[in-house]
Amino acid sequence: MGTAGAGNEATVGDRRQLINVAYRLLGSLTEAEDAVQEAYARWYALPRGRQEETVSPGAWLTTVTGRVCLDVLGSARARRERYVGAWLPEPLPAHTERDGPGAGLTDPADQMVLDESVTMAFLVVLESLTPAERVAFVLHDVFRYPFAEIAGILRRTPAACKQLAASGRRRVRDARTRAAPAVQADVVRQVKAAWERKDIAALVDLLDPAAVMTADGGGRAGTVLRPVEGGGRIAPYMVAIADKAPGLELLERSVNGAPGLVARRDGVVVTVAAFDVAEGRVSRIWVVRNPEKLRPWVG
Repeated sequence: MGTAGAGNEATVGDRRQLINVAYRLLGSLTEAEDAVQEAYARWYALPRGRQEETVSPGAWLTTVTGRVCLDVLGSARARRERYVGAWLPEPLPAHTERDGPGAGLTDPADQMVLDESVTMAFLVVLESLTPAERVAFVLHDVFRYPFAEIAGILRRTPAACKQLAASGRRRVRDARTRAAPAVQADVVRQVKAAWERKDIAALVDLLDPAAVMTADGGGRAGTVLRPVEGGGRIAPYMVAIADKAPGLELLERSVNGAPGLVARRDGVVVTVAAFDVAEGRVSRIWVVRNPEKLRPWVG
């Protein structure tokens, strides 16, 4: 993607784009930042002559970042098999809802563009793709990179990359946002009110009978290790949590660009919950409690 020509300097704008690409590829802001830092390290390690010969440092950095992410994705499955309980992507707050005094423009979370391609539902489905499918699909369908450039990252033909993206597209089709933001916000607000009242019946009415709740504590915070299935089981579990956590403050917040809930204790975010809503009911709940994944929420 970088070819001979006049030299250019990598820009801050390139870093913003790279963080956005890498997070969607990896589902982890921490790993995304590491991948982008590695790409920049390789760029600055190039001889000055090589840098000056590169027509587009941004394109060069995208290629290297994509290959670093591909390597990370290749080893992620083995690492996640050793993960305690379910693994979920790192949730992201809206810039205006950052908690804590340390939130600043240099934080990678502040460089994220939150849209449909970072909803928890979307990212969870991306986890089911092969690394090559994920790279081809995200770069082409989300960021509109041509297959000729993606081929340089995957070291495959453009035709093969097109097939990979099509395969990924078929598998994520059902993960597109199904409820309008206003509808989802209303349902989440009702869930919050019912949870605060410890009203099991109201929660059951708000949950799809086939709803699934998945929690990620990573062995660092107490939570269920396996998904809880069925609204009739999820509702009493939520109330049991409320009984065991007096003083917990529940707040409506944007989670990965969609209406969600955040729980704080003594002013510290301890839980972030994302929701998928279909036909006026909650169909999926993703609960992140691993403190390592809550870094953007605590400044």
